[in-house]
Amino acid sequence: MDPAHAMIDFIATRDHRLMRRVNRWSAPRWVRVWMLCASRGGDGWLWYAVGIALLIYDGSRALPAVVAAALAGVLSTLAFLLLKRMAARRRPCDFEPHCWASLLPPDQFSFPSGHTMAAFAIAVPLSLFYPPLTAGLLFCAVSIAISRILLGMHFLSDVIAGAMIGASAGYAVAALFR
Repeated sequence: MDPAHAMIDFIATRDHRLMRRVNRWSAPRWVRVWMLCASRGGDGWLWYAVGIALLIYDGSRALPAVVAAALAGVLSTLAFLLLKRMAARRRPCDFEPHCWASLLPPDQFSFPSGHTMAAFAIAVPLSLFYPPLTAGLLFCAVSIAISRILLGMHFLSDVIAGAMIGASAGYAVAALFR
């Protein structure tokens, strides 16, 4: 087996092992609520609210940050749509039912996590423009990423790749505006 396929098999084996453990974990209620809220916030509402709050709070000075975050979010969305079709990786919920989460996946494929890509693509430029908000923005992005795993929507490698791609897009776009 060539090294690329060996690495993919190595990652997939560990992804499936973690998926089975997570799908069988009956999480405490507070974890369930947190993960469901984080995932729903990752649908876009959280980021719209942050952008609007920055524009209200900081006026036109917030415009470059909000535009950079929006552009990075759009670029990450286009990237994940393309990458998902290319990878065509099945979701964890296609392999094994989840014991407490019953969300329907937003699309057919798993790799990479679009919620995670968008979260990091938006959180990174906002953090660069507003350093005091970094901890809160990254907490939200990481919560969204973890929620996608714990809710059975994505494998760990989907989320890691999504975070890396999204953060890269966020840094690149922020550099254009700074």
